[in-house]
Amino acid sequence: MNLLALTRYGNLAASSRLRMAQYFPYLTAQGHTVKASPLLENQSLLHFYATGHHSFAQLATHYGKRIRECLRSQPVDLIWVEKELLPWVPAFAEQWLLQGRPYVVDYDDATFHVYDQHSHPVLRRLFGRKIDTVMQHASLVIAGNDYLAQRARSAGAPRVEILPTVVDLTRYPLTEKTNQAAHPFTVGWIGSPSTTRYLHALTPAFRTLAAESPFRLLLIGAAPFHPDGVPVTSLHWQESSEARDLQQADVGIMPLNHSPWELGKCGCKLIQYMACGLPVIASPVGMNATLVQPGTHGWLASSPGEWLAHLRLLRDSPDLRRKMGAAGRQQVEEQYQLAVTAPRLLGWMEALCNRKKQ
Repeated sequence: MNLLALTRYGNLAASSRLRMAQYFPYLTAQGHTVKASPLLENQSLLHFYATGHHSFAQLATHYGKRIRECLRSQPVDLIWVEKELLPWVPAFAEQWLLQGRPYVVDYDDATFHVYDQHSHPVLRRLFGRKIDTVMQHASLVIAGNDYLAQRARSAGAPRVEILPTVVDLTRYPLTEKTNQAAHPFTVGWIGSPSTTRYLHALTPAFRTLAAESPFRLLLIGAAPFHPDGVPVTSLHWQESSEARDLQQADVGIMPLNHSPWELGKCGCKLIQYMACGLPVIASPVGMNATLVQPGTHGWLASSPGEWLAHLRLLRDSPDLRRKMGAAGRQQVEEQYQLAVTAPRLLGWMEALCNRKKQ
């Protein structure tokens, strides 16, 4: 196969990196050609994190590059698109750019809610069904969870498959924690500046834990977050060290709001924590409730009181942390690692290309 992979971002963004880019070496090793072209380079994403908005000049440049990429005459068996070709460009224009070539579209977020739940009624009317149209004309929609898959089916997509977000376990070697009693109880979180907002609801619990005994909050990739009375270690995210950094924690957390947007989340953080052998605590929203079996891998927490109670329980029981961490690691080994999902993805794409040739 000759694949053109049109990602949203470069490797700085977890969605582009884990949903698409981490599969490129496997596909290449199987004899296929993959040309990757991100819409927005890493520098554009860093600018967004720093300012909260995209540079119009940068966007114009990147949109122009993608349009040229799509119109260029090139031998492509399948186009692999992350979410959509061009945000805020009508679906009919995207279909024209694709020139009738078969494409696969991948979702790990409820991107359709950016449009159909926009606060401006004119934009809702103009773009509310855009992603449904993209899904309807795709040869295959790959969804990260059932909520996204159900939307694709209701949109009339001819074929929908669920592929969870996974990690490459070769990058997550387990390390033995030694002399734990000499270190403060450490709660870990990994994410991006834009998702740091979910931590604010847990500030009272963090303050209580810090007042009771030695405590540390370990953040990776977060925006500035320094609640009074809470010791915080904040690390810049680096792909080469994220697993090693996470393994400093005793437990991994994933708080979320309960809204339609969060129902599209695919639990990437939880899978990373479990891969590191950490017990987890998460809001029972969307994919989180599928990933976490309460009492086995960790806990689901619906209220501030539940968050505090579960954190205290794991703080006070190192043996329980080890047991739950081992169960989580086993679940990742069996279901949520690249070695399990890569052959599945390859089979879908080869089937599409073989059907095209018939």
